[in-house]
Amino acid sequence: MRHKHGYRKLSRTSSHRKALLKNLAIALITSEKIETTEAKAKTLRSYIEKLITKARRGDFNAHREVFAYLQDKEATKKLVNEIAPRYKERKGGYTRVIKTRVRRGDAAPMAFIEFV
Repeated sequence: MRHKHGYRKLSRTSSHRKALLKNLAIALITSEKIETTEAKAKTLRSYIEKLITKARRGDFNAHREVFAYLQDKEATKKLVNEIAPRYKERKGGYTRVIKTRVRRGDAAPMAFIEFV
């Protein structure tokens, strides 16, 4: 049982999971809406919201902290300069997960994740 367990493992090693979340976050930042499995979307939600909270400061150290997670200059620049300032007055809940369909190949529940 996973009572009180802190995170989803997504059937991956820790390094694979870290790379997956980084790539999903970059995709979400560049396109602002992506479709993925429901479990990945819910895990990505907490990952990206922590990044937006860091990026809201908008200073040089915010750029450095966000870049340490994303390792992508363009995505970091877009997050700190365009996306994070939208949420200056908001206390949290920057993303929305919308359940969409069941994937035909493996019957995985799919969901859209997008910025509010």
